[in-house]
Amino acid sequence: MQSARLSFSALLALGAALAIGTPAWALTGVQVGASGKTYASAAVQCALNPITGMAPMVQAGLYNPKKGASAAVSLNGNPIATVTFQSPDTSLWLVNGPNTAVVALDRKTADSYSFDATSSQTNYCIPDTRGNFLSGALEYAASQKSYATVQPGCAWNSRTGLAQPFVNLFDNGTYLLNVSVNNVALTQLSSLRKSTPVFLAAGLNVISAANAAISTDYYVRDGGAGTCTLP
Repeated sequence: MQSARLSFSALLALGAALAIGTPAWALTGVQVGASGKTYASAAVQCALNPITGMAPMVQAGLYNPKKGASAAVSLNGNPIATVTFQSPDTSLWLVNGPNTAVVALDRKTADSYSFDATSSQTNYCIPDTRGNFLSGALEYAASQKSYATVQPGCAWNSRTGLAQPFVNLFDNGTYLLNVSVNNVALTQLSSLRKSTPVFLAAGLNVISAANAAISTDYYVRDGGAGTCTLP
């Protein structure tokens, strides 16, 4: 998080919040510790881990740091990184269940932040697809508005310049489906475009096909190392 100046009204709000609790909720989607010198994300986020794929994550570090400032960041008692004025924050990948992040300025001053990433699925960021059903080499969504190939193929991805695993996603009717992969918008499916390839990153990938606010279909695919060898 880059240093930022707070307006006078924001400073008043922050001061009031610091006076009544620990940690204080700031106005920018982060929470500021009791010291007023550290911060963490306001809530658990789902992000793409370069090895494991979609996973729960928060950021933590120094809040409006001065030159020469530094702090030690740990997660669940394990040291993660040292943050400084030049590199003021770090990403923390959460385990399934309760997590505690600590940003320690020194031996006497440390702010603690709690996050709950409890899930009955593989992890907090993997949706429940137990309503989907298999038919041969295809997986159909519970809504039956879409279906996807189960076994990934291998093809050249012109966007990344790599051979990557992929699956094909299909519109199972004339629905307008907004397709995303790992929370990134990909394309739309409809009667004009019935299918699309979806390239997979390393680890677990979440593919979604949203029919406006009516329903959203989910598919989970393991992209392995995120690359493959063309046949």
